Amino acid sequence: MDVVMMRCALPSFDEMLRKYSARLVRTKAEVLQINLTKSCNQVCSHCYVDAGPFRTEKMDWNTLSACISFLRSSDIGRVEITGGAPELNPNFEELIESIFNMKRSIVVRSNLTVLLEPGKAHLIDFYKRNRVELYCSLPCYTKENVDKQRGEGVFERSIRALRLLNEVGYGKDPSLVLNLVYNPGGAFLPPPEPELEMEYKRVLHEEFGIVFNHIITLTNMPINRFERWLRAEELYERYLSLLYENFNPATLERLMCRYYLNVGWDGRIYDCDFNQMLGLEICDPQTGRPLTIDSVDPQSLEGISIHTGAHCYGCTAGRGSSCRGELVKQ
Repeated sequence: MDVVMMRCALPSFDEMLRKYSARLVRTKAEVLQINLTKSCNQVCSHCYVDAGPFRTEKMDWNTLSACISFLRSSDIGRVEITGGAPELNPNFEELIESIFNMKRSIVVRSNLTVLLEPGKAHLIDFYKRNRVELYCSLPCYTKENVDKQRGEGVFERSIRALRLLNEVGYGKDPSLVLNLVYNPGGAFLPPPEPELEMEYKRVLHEEFGIVFNHIITLTNMPINRFERWLRAEELYERYLSLLYENFNPATLERLMCRYYLNVGWDGRIYDCDFNQMLGLEICDPQTGRPLTIDSVDPQSLEGISIHTGAHCYGCTAGRGSSCRGELVKQ
């Protein structure tokens, strides 16, 4: 159900789905994605979360406990922890250890520089001990582009953090996966992952001695901070047209909203992280009331229609986009 309409003369995403006789409904949940906080030590120009040091929203322990109970009641095998900078939640480590003890795969989406913050240096060994798979933001391999998007000095600090991760085996030991996340520095689509990965690996190894596993590309979502930047630059309509013109129906079966279950810091649940930032909650089909992680059964969500909007063109443009990278491989 398309509840966020385009503000320019393009078909809504629901109209595009009807054109291809497609319908988006939830399938069995395979990934539980938990957003621990909107607090962050960075303020990035593309951030769809609107995260930053000024944000105070953090998931409390009662809600975290509800996430753990939900996980125990399901056979979901993968848990992604995100934010903001999830490491800034005071209950972060206890949550990771609880998931590790349940023998579920753990992914933490980190901005790298938080690992250099006071009191956080131990997290690198903590990640290793709990076999955490890392998805670390590094939107370019050049200082100029990274600092322009993420703030002065971020590139240098990111390189320091990556070296520390390499030192304990990340990117080298097959059990310590280190993926880097790329997003465009402007109003354009990401290049193909294989080509980008080759260039990242070459430059980072030659110039800094850094190794990693894979590049994950994300299309910038035209919501919140990035939307405001687009409008300030008078690029909003042009960017939406770019996404629309590159719509790829082959991405529809692979969209993460089908099999992800996203939990907001306050316990409300969503089809994806992007819908969370737009307040598009999963609601009870009978009452219309927003559902929360402490009051929902995993099986009851299958078959529920997925909230859609103009931002969904971001996930379906070109090779597609998701929290696990492009959807259609070359």
